[in-house]
Amino acid sequence: MLRVAVVGSGPSGIYTAQALVAQTLVPDVRVHVLDRLPCPYGLVRYGVAPDHEKIKSLQRSLRTVLEHERVTFVGNVAVGGDGLPPERLGELYHAVVYCVGAATDRPLGIPGEDLPGSHSATEFVSWYSAHPDATDGLFALRARSVVVIGVGNVAVDVARILARGADELRPTDVPQPALGVLAGSRVREVHMAGRRGPSQARFTTKELRELGGLPGARIVVDPAELALDPAYAGTEPGSPPLPALVRRNLDVLRGWAVSPPAPGPGAARTIGLRFFLRPVELLERGGRVAGVRFARTVPDGSGGVRDTGAYEDIGAGLVLRAVGYRGMPLPGLPFDAAHGTVPHRAGRVLRDGVDSPGEYVAGWIKRGPTGVIGSNRSCAKETVASLIEDAAVLTGRPSAADPLAVLRSWGLRPVEWDGWLSIERAEAALGRSLGRGPVKIPDWPGLLDAARGGTP
Repeated sequence: MLRVAVVGSGPSGIYTAQALVAQTLVPDVRVHVLDRLPCPYGLVRYGVAPDHEKIKSLQRSLRTVLEHERVTFVGNVAVGGDGLPPERLGELYHAVVYCVGAATDRPLGIPGEDLPGSHSATEFVSWYSAHPDATDGLFALRARSVVVIGVGNVAVDVARILARGADELRPTDVPQPALGVLAGSRVREVHMAGRRGPSQARFTTKELRELGGLPGARIVVDPAELALDPAYAGTEPGSPPLPALVRRNLDVLRGWAVSPPAPGPGAARTIGLRFFLRPVELLERGGRVAGVRFARTVPDGSGGVRDTGAYEDIGAGLVLRAVGYRGMPLPGLPFDAAHGTVPHRAGRVLRDGVDSPGEYVAGWIKRGPTGVIGSNRSCAKETVASLIEDAAVLTGRPSAADPLAVLRSWGLRPVEWDGWLSIERAEAALGRSLGRGPVKIPDWPGLLDAARGGTP
């Protein structure tokens, strides 16, 4: 028997578990999928916007893996930091695969970034997704104007949630406190800004188009900013072909610049998509953020941009930074600070350039925050192929006959699959009591009490 621990129950961790039990070279593999949270699914539960039901439905296929007879979900077990040291975890299993993702946002590195009212997009997403680590009351949405720095899918998600009415979000699993804040939101202007042009934006066309379908918002695009992008003219008939995604995005933006989508009756909010604006400073008034100073940029002819010497200030009482994720070091594991990843060779962890027996990585902590959810499947398969290739050596290492019993003897209180099902029932009951569908429990005590049969 080969015992494997997978640390992290997001897509990369679950795809790793799936690949382990699907391969046939080593038939008797038992997998424990560990997570710091008492809930599985990682960013599919706590990172996908609540109004993206199709993506959130991926939980159904992930659930099938966690219900496999040779896979065990083990929640409420932290590894690294204040949790279980990696070396102790390695005593219990023949191999450990770390799928811990990229847990923090990249900083802007500009003055004023730490002012009150300036937040990472991750903080905002965690708040409306009911992550139990989210700070209660952090967002009041009293600002009239919001600047979202970044033009990727996370930035689009954040702008869309800010522009949606609470009634549109009521059928989703948004936690009740956040729904109440969104209902009382004073936000009327959302400005999305990127330092480069629309052809280099990272959002997908589907996400972009959703902004134009919001009944309570109107879209504003400056055609002069679009025209600065050398690729913009490439959408004209007879121009050299562009990558399909770029062409589709530019087609959408061109249409909006010429004929903005008609807002629904009583549209109360505006979403402005801005380009060639590089943030250089967050402005302050009364001890809080009051806006963003941008340097105007233009293409430099080499795929980048250069400053023009001109500046533009956009007033805002709330600034959300959405310029990418970054992996964090896990105490006890080597870390490449330049890339925000764990050094590896085809998924095998490298310590001082040498394979570390029994230690593996998959997902964003392996390759960086790139690709879509499905990219984790091939990444996991590569790591599992390396692990199975090492199986003869790994099974010669000591492991615990009952790792869960050892974890409990160490004072931990794992939440297993039955506990997660209990949380699901409690969230369904909470929703019924509010006249809604299932509503997420947003705090640690509520989740742990529900996991043990209580009610939120």
